[in-house]
Amino acid sequence: MSTPTIPSTALQLRSLVKKSGELELSLQSVPVPQPADDEVLVRVEATPINPSDLALLFGLADMSTAKVSGSGASTVVTAQVPEKMLRGLAARLDESMPVGNEGAGTVVKAGSSPEAQALLGKTVAILGGAMYGQYRAVKAKQALLLPEGTTAAEGASCFVNPLTSLSMTEVMRREGHKALVHTAAASNLGQMLNKICQKDGIALVNIVRKPEQVEILKKIGAKYIVDSSTPTFMEDLTKALIETGATLCFDAIGGGKLAGQVLTCMEAAANANAKEYSRYGSNVYKQVYIYGGLDRGPTELNRSFGMQWGVGGWLLTPFLQKIGFADAQKLRERVAAELKTTFASHYTREVSLVEALSLEAINAYGKQATGTKYLITPQKGL
Repeated sequence: MSTPTIPSTALQLRSLVKKSGELELSLQSVPVPQPADDEVLVRVEATPINPSDLALLFGLADMSTAKVSGSGASTVVTAQVPEKMLRGLAARLDESMPVGNEGAGTVVKAGSSPEAQALLGKTVAILGGAMYGQYRAVKAKQALLLPEGTTAAEGASCFVNPLTSLSMTEVMRREGHKALVHTAAASNLGQMLNKICQKDGIALVNIVRKPEQVEILKKIGAKYIVDSSTPTFMEDLTKALIETGATLCFDAIGGGKLAGQVLTCMEAAANANAKEYSRYGSNVYKQVYIYGGLDRGPTELNRSFGMQWGVGGWLLTPFLQKIGFADAQKLRERVAAELKTTFASHYTREVSLVEALSLEAINAYGKQATGTKYLITPQKGL
């Protein structure tokens, strides 16, 4: 195998929020790292733009104020961060930060350990941050070896959405629930969750916001779909909850009334066959985990669901740390095995690092709309 030429420096997309309240996105020239004995150096060839990347990338800036200057590797995007948001960003002000949770590419250099050497020349996927760049060094045990014949583009999204959706079913089992509710359910992640649940025999109630999203889920075989924009939403949701017995919800919306509405309907479903009244509500425990923030407003709870309930935040990485490396690795291995089926990702468009900084691209992927998933290809277009 010929040794690829590795440059001494490479480009990396950085996000900077200044104390003045200005966001600056730019491409910086950074040293290509030398892998330690237990590390590998990956030439990053594909890395997706996930909703979970946007908070760090945009820094709560109002992207309607975004302006672009320069061209090529000198492109700079600036936008204004509302003053009321700056306090929440205090820890990152005036610090240039790398972006990108996951990606995939080729191992072009490896440390001396057997684990690292075994990956040399292989295509691997990484969940490690700082992926919107051309090269990334990580521990060999953090690199997931992709099946033979898998491209970097096919493997680029094999962590955040696949592991999040798979972990939702794992939480369900570990916490004693028997079925799930998911909001923003027509998303890329939501479609994966449907495939998992269909394969594993898990009842899943999908909540969407538009009729066209209902059709998306019907086409992939979803059974329980409710549209929150319809006048009969609460009745439809309660009926689905009675049929499935779902008492666990993962909510991607965050703000607004939806989490409270789900709990209300869960309580109504629990009481549908109740034989006696209790002023404390049903004995059925109901849980909503908020894992996204499509609505940044306050979470509104109407408290019409008794006393056996919980609302909390949920993130993938802390969950994987909680269950330990061995159990987390089993989830990763399933993702790798089903990468072209259950966990296949589809992209609206592939863009270079420079193109990712165009206003056209920012306006598209910044909407977080269903069917607008972008893939950055750091090695192209420069």
